[in-house]
Amino acid sequence: MSTFDDRENAFEAKFAHDADMQFKADARRNKLLGLWAAELLGKTGDEAAEYAKEVVKSDFEEAGHEDVVRKVAGDLGDKSSEDAIRAKMGELMAVAKEQLISEV
Repeated sequence: MSTFDDRENAFEAKFAHDADMQFKADARRNKLLGLWAAELLGKTGDEAAEYAKEVVKSDFEEAGHEDVVRKVAGDLGDKSSEDAIRAKMGELMAVAKEQLISEV
């Protein structure tokens, strides 16, 4: 195998790894967002965990994260704005990435 082939394979492997890590970070962020929203809704324990799963599943409706924002905003009503939810998502993405790195 040539050096070029080795570099190409390494690049492809890194791309696949990065895509996998981003998917996991997005899912973790959505779970954390669901737990945050569940707390605002007064849900605890299993009920909060189940709600967090619903939030994670909502991300598969369309590309991007607006489907998650719509779901959580719709459920929270006047308890939080879409902008506040987006800000919380940004904050929780950093937490999710830190958690994933610490698990590796």
